[in-house]
Amino acid sequence: MLQDLARTLHLSPSVFYTIAIALLLLSALILGFVLNRLLHHWSKEFKNGWREMIFALLESLPLPLLFLAALYAGMELLTLPREYERIGSKLLFALVILVIFYFPAKVLILFLRRVGQRGPGLERVTQPAVFLIRALFALLAVIIVLENLGISLTAVWTTLGVGSVAVALALQETLSNFFAGIYLMADRPISPGDYIKLDSGQEGFVVRLGWRSTTLRSQSNNIVFVPNATLAKSVITNYSLPELRVSLSVPVRVAYGTQPARVEKVLLEVAQEAAREGLEGLLSEPAPTVRLIPGFGDSSLDFSLNLHVRRFEDQYLVQSELRKRILARFEKEGIVMPFPTRTVMLDKWSWDPPGGSGPKT
Repeated sequence: MLQDLARTLHLSPSVFYTIAIALLLLSALILGFVLNRLLHHWSKEFKNGWREMIFALLESLPLPLLFLAALYAGMELLTLPREYERIGSKLLFALVILVIFYFPAKVLILFLRRVGQRGPGLERVTQPAVFLIRALFALLAVIIVLENLGISLTAVWTTLGVGSVAVALALQETLSNFFAGIYLMADRPISPGDYIKLDSGQEGFVVRLGWRSTTLRSQSNNIVFVPNATLAKSVITNYSLPELRVSLSVPVRVAYGTQPARVEKVLLEVAQEAAREGLEGLLSEPAPTVRLIPGFGDSSLDFSLNLHVRRFEDQYLVQSELRKRILARFEKEGIVMPFPTRTVMLDKWSWDPPGGSGPKT
């Protein structure tokens, strides 16, 4: 019947079979795409549930399964030339192996993505896991396909073994930064938006935590790229943990002879008044405190005005405004802020040392 149709259309058998198989595969792809869109639409109806995960898995089934069914039907129904049958059987086998490995990988990936939706920290960990699962299943599928097609992988393994050593040596720093990035994503000592300072001196807001490096934005609005290996080995001070609120100490020096209780009262009043007036970034709770610390300086009594600001970057404005208010209040109260002085005392030996002649007056 098919041969009569080919003669009626004045087509050679090879051309007719090629067109027939192409039409079968095209019909399977169109039908599979339509079913895929329908299942995708239904999966969106079930937000953040197991039914969404099931439909997300089902939506990937129609295309490959219908394609395999169309290819198998074409090989069974059509009397193909031997060369076509040989190519078709190998292609069918390779596709079956790929589909067999694809769906377990899809299940694991969907599960990891569902876990990653529980928090940004988990999402940063599941992303590399998804990549590794895809790479692992794809590699296993390709190995099985090549082995069953009669392609020897001995030479390939030998080449890869020698080449991997050379690649590992050449990419030592890159691999070190890559695995350090995985550690940082898993341990989560920092997160985007945190203000951190390294023991090497670099500091700034964390903009992005990448595979090779971490991006910081400094106070001067410059971008600093820190390799992940360097970051993983550094002592990190995270000013955004355990909370954004930061304590601040403003040093204040007054002249000796000033009553400490008076200074404490004035400083507390200045801080409390600034908090009541809504100085940006200054917190009224916990309440400000004043301490005679560090205490006795060379030429002054050294106090510390301790308060809390909303977040790390607010400290600069708060310190500036408080210092201006303190200066104005001290001037009003007659409290003196001294500058360093030195008193040099000379005895007569300095002027008339033994065996010498001092200055004559």
